[in-house]
Amino acid sequence: MDERLRPEHYFDLARFSHRALFEGVTVVWEVIPRIGDYLRAIVQPEIRGTVMDGAFVTGQVFIGEGTVVEPGACLFGPAYIGRHCVVRSGAYVRGEVLAGDGCVLGHASEFKNCVLMDGAQCPHFNYVGDSILGFHSHLGAGVIVSNLKVTRDEIVVRLDDRTYPTGLRKFGVILGDRAEIGCNAVLNPGTLIGPRTLAYPLTSLRGYYPPDSVIKLRQTVEVVRRH
Repeated sequence: MDERLRPEHYFDLARFSHRALFEGVTVVWEVIPRIGDYLRAIVQPEIRGTVMDGAFVTGQVFIGEGTVVEPGACLFGPAYIGRHCVVRSGAYVRGEVLAGDGCVLGHASEFKNCVLMDGAQCPHFNYVGDSILGFHSHLGAGVIVSNLKVTRDEIVVRLDDRTYPTGLRKFGVILGDRAEIGCNAVLNPGTLIGPRTLAYPLTSLRGYYPPDSVIKLRQTVEVVRRH
């Protein structure tokens, strides 16, 4: 098995309190269809943090100590939101969402069937579906995770000259620990991004990017005299 397909290539799982979700997984995207069942098995509905007036929380939802759910946020279960998180105004948690400690689920951002490990931040105008975001990873404003091909068929991952069918019709991104994605980038279906990698704003990403990379976008800009 190519080591670049393993969860350990992207995440420090020894630090993750929900590493049981990854037990028996050999290929990282195998976690995606497990998220909902895992949450339904572990979540006891309870609010230990603060749900402010004007927020809406329903179903099988756990909210940890020190977490604040701001007015206008909407959370549907099953969902687990850890300690000291912020669910900002306008956030939409559609269910099957697991967020660790210290996460930011941002304003006007939507989440479904995804894992945010501790410290992951999606602060402004993001969409995250069928994906896993590593420790202290960060999406810039307007970053969109595309989880469905326009042709609606199976998503295939490409590594070098090999292709790996995933068996999934919906699969967004595997974003490694401490990766940073610049504003208004698009992460296309089945994208794998190694830890500590940086992507310039406005990039359109697909395929595999190794750890400690910088993904640059070079544009040609012409300035002419205004008449």
